Amino acid sequence: MRRLELLRVEHRDLDSAIAVLMELGAGDQMQIARFKKRKLRLRDEIAQLEDGLVPDIIA
Repeated sequence: MRRLELLRVEHRDLDSAIAVLMELGAGDQMQIARFKKRKLRLRDEIAQLEDGLVPDIIA
């Protein structure tokens, strides 16, 4: 559970950093692309951990 929260915090932080860089036009496009790629990997890892928390229900 602790790992999941840390991943969520990092995901939010990256989202904020991307928004600021894009708004200011200060970041180069490669840096923004790296942040976005990392954010997508985090989202996938978060989803995988969340799926492990919810038991499968057979209907």
